[in-house]
Parts: sequence; structure tokens; C-alpha cells
Amino acid sequence: MLLLNDTSLTPVSFILNGIPGLEEVHLWVSFPLCTMYSIAITGNFGLMYLIYSEEALHRPMHIFLALLSFTDVLTCTSTLPNTLFILWFNLKEIDFKACLAQMFFVHTFTGMESGVLMLMALDRYVAICYPLRYATVLTNAVIAKAGLLTFLRGVMLVIPFTFLTKRLPYCRGNVILHTYCDHMSVAKISCGNVKVNAIYGLMVALLIGGFDILCITVSYTMILQAVVSLSSAEAQQKAFSTCTAHIFAIVITYVPAFFTFFTHRFGGCSIPPHIHIIMANLYLLMPPTMNPIVYGIKTKQIQTCITRFLLKGKDNPSHNI
Repeated sequence: MLLLNDTSLTPVSFILNGIPGLEEVHLWVSFPLCTMYSIAITGNFGLMYLIYSEEALHRPMHIFLALLSFTDVLTCTSTLPNTLFILWFNLKEIDFKACLAQMFFVHTFTGMESGVLMLMALDRYVAICYPLRYATVLTNAVIAKAGLLTFLRGVMLVIPFTFLTKRLPYCRGNVILHTYCDHMSVAKISCGNVKVNAIYGLMVALLIGGFDILCITVSYTMILQAVVSLSSAEAQQKAFSTCTAHIFAIVITYVPAFFTFFTHRFGGCSIPPHIHIIMANLYLLMPPTMNPIVYGIKTKQIQTCITRFLLKGKDNPSHNI
């Protein structure tokens, strides 16, 4: 039964319906999601601790990586625990204000993740194109200011989502066909005019995702030109090898994001709802899961520090009493 406030057509709570069409296998779907979430939390906290504890990793590239790991933890934690409660215990009800808060955090953290990837591309550009000025340009103060501005950009652009969604009348029901509160998923169950929501959502996507992708593209275009101009093939390979992990991170972040964004708005009925929902969850979960693995495999400095950290543990066993 839909409960409304006395003074408006605002529901007291929403019902998150999980994954439509897969209700009977919710428990089985939860296992890979829970496994990925566990890997994401363990991997990212481990990576942050390694960067914090190893002085050799106190460089701009790795500080940005720690910021990416922190953002990844916040991104997946804003939705996955609630999703697992839905899949495990069928706890589908969420308070209206809690839904707006979740929507705010989801879009803020995904916007910040995109911004951090853009900052990492600029980091690689400075490191490869201006190596002698790298340490003087990317100081700790500059990194802190860049991270803060990225966060504030997301907050300022996402705050209107909550007001635009809160103003809508909800007289069609309170069932959201999703596992978490996404801006357009909530707006679509309104009986009001959501054109402003759709236009502003597209504008925010362009201001955040479009701007970041443009900066990443320009940075890597200049990096490619600088690498090609190097005299030896060995120097070219060494320079570009520092970018491979970041390129992987860009692909696993933006491919699911583009799929979710465009199918949500232009896919219509051609794609089954459960595909939408699964991809939307992977969009938030895949980057946090894969980023620590990719950087652990592709970054030699991190591999060296992991080996040193493990050997240090073996060389310093607990003293016998």
C-alpha cells in the first residue's frame, strides 16, 4: 500500500524491487556481487595501507591511486550493502529521505571517480611530457586542492538532483524497479513532468563525464606524441608502460557507465530490465573490484612494495614466549 504525506504526494518510503524477472534467483545473484564487494573492500583498503606505509609510494601517481581507491570504496559501499539486504532478506523498503541521500552519494562518488581518473591522466601527462618539472608541479598541496575541487564539483552538480526529485509528485506508486535509488529510476515513477530532471541529468553527465573524457583524450594524445618522439623503442615502451594500468581503469569504468547511461535513456524496451539493473550494479562494482588487481599486476613499484611487505612479515615473526 502506498503511504503519502498528508500535505503532498510524497511517499513516506519507496520499495526497491531488486532485479525484475530474476526474483527467484536473487540469492544466487547475490553470491558473485558479495564476492566482488569483498574483493573490492579488501583490495582497496590493502592498497591504501600499502601506499600509506611504504615511503617509496609517496609519489603523486600513487597518491592519486590511493584517492581512487578511497573513492571506489565509498562508491560501492553506498549501494552494495543495501542491495545485498534486498537479495538476501527481501528487505526492500527504504525511507524517502534515505533514498534521496543514497541517490546523492551514488552520483557524487561516481562523479568524483571520473574526476580522479582525469587527474591521473593529467599526472601521466606531466610525468611523461615534463619529467623534470614533475615533482615541482604536482606537489602535495596541488594534489590536495585538485582532489578537493573534484569532490566539490560533484557535490555542487549533484545537489540539485535531490531537489528536482523531491519536488515531483508520486501518485503512480512507490515501487522502484532497481536495487538502489538512481536519479532517473526514481524520477520515472513520478506522475509529474520529469523533462527538467532528464535535461539536467544529461547536462551533468556532459559537465562531468564529457569534460573528464575530453581532458583524458587530450592528455593521452599529447602523451602519445611525446612517446612516439622518443629515440629508442625501449624508452617508448618504458614510458607507455606507466600508463597501461590507468588505461585499463578508464575502460572498466567508462564502458559500463556508457552502457548504463545510454540504455537508461535511449534503450527503451529493447533491452530486458534485468540487464539494465545488473549492468547498473556492475557499473558501480566492477571498477572498485578490478582497479586494485590491475594496478597490482601492472605497476612494478606496487609489486616490489608488496613483495617487500610480505618478506618483512616473514623476517619479523612473533617472538616465542
